[in-house]
Amino acid sequence: MEIKNYIASGVLEAYVMGSASETETAELLKLKAKYPEVADALFELEMDLERIAQQMSINPPPGTLEKIEDAIGGLVKVEDRMPDDRPPFEKYEYQNFNKREANNQFIEVESSSSYMRIHKAWRWVFAAVFVLGKIFLGFAIYYYLENRQALKTIEKLEKQQEVIR
Repeated sequence: MEIKNYIASGVLEAYVMGSASETETAELLKLKAKYPEVADALFELEMDLERIAQQMSINPPPGTLEKIEDAIGGLVKVEDRMPDDRPPFEKYEYQNFNKREANNQFIEVESSSSYMRIHKAWRWVFAAVFVLGKIFLGFAIYYYLENRQALKTIEKLEKQQEVIR
């Protein structure tokens, strides 16, 4: 009964989401090795999150993979499916993602640029908005000065009218 309470406590969810503390992670890994129920619950939780991620994913535009392959120099195509069968408990191992392995299959992407890249069509839109903004600013200043001049002229005419009366 204690293992079921531990599974329901939310520690597994915190571990999968990456928000578990080091002590919680160490305790979970010990319990996973000792109790198959914990390992099964953890595996099911990971698969549920994977299914949710796949259902919510957005397919990239056609030709994206070819563009990436051309830019990088060729990627290995991997069959795109979820595992149907869970590997046996003895063979199922978690990777320690904090360690860098020599044969890592992931490509780390780091960027020192703080600039945002936008589509070329949007660049023209932003340029047009900028130019129109400057034009409208010029008109606003022009009409403000005209209005100020008109008010001065009205005051001057009112003073002349008072003198005449």
